[in-house]
Amino acid sequence: YNVKVNAPGKVLKTGDVVLVRIKDAGTPPFEWELSLQQEPNIPGALISMDVKTGRVQAMVGGRDFGSSQFNRAVQSRRQPGSAFKPIIYAAALDRGMTPSSIILDAPYISRANPDEEIWRPKNYKKKFFGPTLFRTALIKSRNVITVKILKKIGVYHAIQYAKRMGIGSDLSPDLSLALGSSGVSLAEITRAYLVFANKGMLVEPIFIDRVLDRDGQIIEENQTSVEEAISEQTAHVMTDLLKAVINEGTGWRAKALGRPAAGKTGTTNDLRDAWFIGFSPSLVGGAWVGYDDRRPMGRGETGSRAASPIWLYFMSEVLKDHPVEDFSLPESVVFTKIDAKTGLLASPHSQKTVFQAFKEGTEPKEHSPKPQAARSGSFSQFDMDYGR
Repeated sequence: YNVKVNAPGKVLKTGDVVLVRIKDAGTPPFEWELSLQQEPNIPGALISMDVKTGRVQAMVGGRDFGSSQFNRAVQSRRQPGSAFKPIIYAAALDRGMTPSSIILDAPYISRANPDEEIWRPKNYKKKFFGPTLFRTALIKSRNVITVKILKKIGVYHAIQYAKRMGIGSDLSPDLSLALGSSGVSLAEITRAYLVFANKGMLVEPIFIDRVLDRDGQIIEENQTSVEEAISEQTAHVMTDLLKAVINEGTGWRAKALGRPAAGKTGTTNDLRDAWFIGFSPSLVGGAWVGYDDRRPMGRGETGSRAASPIWLYFMSEVLKDHPVEDFSLPESVVFTKIDAKTGLLASPHSQKTVFQAFKEGTEPKEHSPKPQAARSGSFSQFDMDYGR
């Protein structure tokens, strides 16, 4: 991944035979512009925006405009899968949960009405992991826990929260929303992630800066439009969690960017869609891969494998001449060293610890006990086995 090919000798050797077509015939044969005749089968899309201004820096709606004018970056509505989860987790932070909250990862059964079929959500690896930290559930993209979180905070609250973050598509008012079941465009979910990068501020995307007449006079000019969507504290805690997705979780391939970044993978049922949405302090970008007719792409074609390398290559090229910068820490956010298993303050008994961002006042106050001691009240506040 992330290999720039600017000479045939990098991928071919003398004697290799490939089918090409002549796009532009200059002085033969060394100045011919060639393209592969066997074009990639699977379409994709990419969009990138400046975090502060919303100016669209790049947009790719497909491989070749000549063969398809359908702009998959803005016109297509596809299920985002786990790429939608950060919106659910952000809404939960504003409903009293914290990165240290513990939720039981165990079988869950749901149906909205007695006449409806029972729904049993499963994790990607079809395993359950018992008591799990809120932060771990997002980092490892645990499906069942996300459903339980959505049940706790309320579906309609989550829908309104998503709309505040720029999601304009219709969202299904049921628990499957937790797993990204409602179709959205790549542009709108990338814009939603911009809110995390931009300290909670929602920016209207700008596709065209200005329109001039033939004399160079400005007929129309777009200005940056900004409004608060979520609190700066929630945005930073989510950014910290999404940085951990890259450093510890499903977004690990993006670590090769070599600079601070945050993001989330997304994969839908039967591997029909692969997503990666991520951002640096200055630039947010989203990549999507999938067939237009929604057939499966094939074994292993997840967001991590199929989409994140596209995002990584793009961001590497765009940011390579820019200075490395980290996300600024707002007031009322504190970093605390916690036990990675219990979510309590790290102690000499902790086998693994992490530094985690918290809204000031929500960080844990107790130290982690010895491993054999039970954590009192682990499920009293967030008992989600039965949605209570």
